[in-house]
Amino acid sequence: MNKKHILVFDIGKTHIKLQVLDSQFTSLLEAKNKNQVKLGAPYPRADVDAIWMWLVTTLNSWSITQDITDIVVTTHGATAAIINSELDNENGLVLPVLDYEFDEINDFKQEYELLRPAFNETHSPALPAGLNLGRQLVWLNGSFPAEFAKATHILMYPQYWVWRLTGLCCTEVTSLGCHTDLWSPSQRSYSSLVSKLCWQTLLGEPVPAWSKIGHVQSNVTQQTGLSAKCKVYAGVHDSNASYLRYLSNQAESSTSNNEPFTVLSTGTWTILMSSNKAANLDEHKDMLANVDILGNPVACARFMGGREYESICAQLGGDIEQDSSAQALQFVLDHLYMVTPDFSEGNGPFGGMVPIIQAPQKSQYAQAIATLYCALMIDYQLSQLSAVGNIYIEGAFLQNRLLCQILAQLRGTQRVMLSGNGSGTVDGAALLTQWGDHQATMGHTLCAPSEFKHLTAYKQHWLELVK
Repeated sequence: MNKKHILVFDIGKTHIKLQVLDSQFTSLLEAKNKNQVKLGAPYPRADVDAIWMWLVTTLNSWSITQDITDIVVTTHGATAAIINSELDNENGLVLPVLDYEFDEINDFKQEYELLRPAFNETHSPALPAGLNLGRQLVWLNGSFPAEFAKATHILMYPQYWVWRLTGLCCTEVTSLGCHTDLWSPSQRSYSSLVSKLCWQTLLGEPVPAWSKIGHVQSNVTQQTGLSAKCKVYAGVHDSNASYLRYLSNQAESSTSNNEPFTVLSTGTWTILMSSNKAANLDEHKDMLANVDILGNPVACARFMGGREYESICAQLGGDIEQDSSAQALQFVLDHLYMVTPDFSEGNGPFGGMVPIIQAPQKSQYAQAIATLYCALMIDYQLSQLSAVGNIYIEGAFLQNRLLCQILAQLRGTQRVMLSGNGSGTVDGAALLTQWGDHQATMGHTLCAPSEFKHLTAYKQHWLELVK
């Protein structure tokens, strides 16, 4: 029996990762690098050439590369590549891949508001800068019409890398349905924005995330050492990769089908994904419906948890690499040292609010204050989603156990479960290579709640400040 070696190519907003897993999803090899935005004219952009070079260099340095049988790409959302598949240049781009944090695209705000569909059509709220992908595309089309006119395809970011690997174009719903304004979850089709701009041909007909798109093309095998028999799958949006592990378990477990749950995918963004069909979405609180790999809407709420944690630590003079102590946390609670939103330049449920800082500029309390801030933001959004059932934490915040314990204390009767592996995104993406044949091994541990004094009073004071 041939061994299966799955390569997951994971492009996050802050880091990029390559990880090889066996058929049981045991990690065999891993590499990680910073994901740097390229500045300067014509606008801030993803450095796709640097990412590709790092991919090639890393694969060439591994002795296991020839044995890789399957590749799945997963990336952050709100990003697309506009390509001409007939160009001679290797990256195929007719325009650079725009960084979604570039806020000058708001120059087209009035024009775009006349075009974008209503929230009840797309369940995609109006977001700052380029977080609505439709806004990016309209701005690019209006600012660089000659270049845009050369496009043969608009590819969601995971599928751009699939094209680089295989030479074949496809599109997929988890990225299309990630606050793009381009997709109608209830209709399971492109939104009226796509019809108005006649982009359906450029975007293409979506395929399932687990579809085998093709094999690695010959020029890539020569560059990387990958086998020509290596299969490449359609790929998936990163937070949806975390969620699909739970979707897989629900689908295959007759005892859990009616048990709602919430997944917290944490990193630069903290994204709460709830299976509660009764959740009411408030577009003004950064709530939306993402789309799972089966095309079903998923109630979500979000804020830039990792980014805000880092910003709070920096503003209070702390070192983000240090861990907070229980003693520091209790001291902060006793003295009501706190900060309020917004530390993300317009994102989250309190986007645009001017922060209140009720804390001394002392580094020994910075991590404790940032930890409590993020726990309270998560708790607030869980309540907004009317979340019930288990809460599963994936990703970066697993490294902050005090934050997880505080959340468990705040949520009372709800169980907070900690992923046994730091990268549910990678495991979820790998699951696409065996979709329907392999139930995800979850490996969670129950998080015991903390027993901090005055936490309820602290929360009430914080809520009064953010009203």
